[in-house]
Amino acid sequence: MARILLLHSMYGLRPAVHRAADRLRANGHEVHTPDLYDGRVLDDPDEAIELKEEIGSGELLKRAIAAAAPLSAGGIVYAGFSLGGALAQNLAFGDENARGLLLMHGTSDMADDASAPDLPVQLHVADPDTYEPVDWQNAWYLRMRRAGADVEVFRYPGAGHLFTDSDLPDYDAESSERAWSIADDFLKGL
Repeated sequence: MARILLLHSMYGLRPAVHRAADRLRANGHEVHTPDLYDGRVLDDPDEAIELKEEIGSGELLKRAIAAAAPLSAGGIVYAGFSLGGALAQNLAFGDENARGLLLMHGTSDMADDASAPDLPVQLHVADPDTYEPVDWQNAWYLRMRRAGADVEVFRYPGAGHLFTDSDLPDYDAESSERAWSIADDFLKGL
């Protein structure tokens, strides 16, 4: 099975991340869930954005790279929730040994000359999603395809942004179960 680096959202290493990791482990995967916020966990989106900005994008990427470094030699699947998905995408594109990229609720911008030939990528996103508007998603998809990635996008009508986190108002049980079922099959195929 896969070795997975699972990165948390802007809310920190919440119980939902641990539950997701446990689900993946129950399917035979090795899952690592680094804490990029040094123990801080938030529920309020404004406070979460403030903390993310306080730490800074560069520092968060540096922390994610440090978490990935000891794992990447054998090839890993990068995965993440929202902000963690953006970080995971950046890491996967910088790692020639990346085995796959699982994005839950978030993507990242990328350079026009980015390259990830045949990288399996799966995105699960609310439809509509205020953090990932349709125009952004369409442009992202085209850039990913130009980079050579093998991309699948799954949209969940009526779900909130972080619809897999049962402790947040965005939670949608049906969409969450569907997303995890599809993701489980994706990971088994890697």
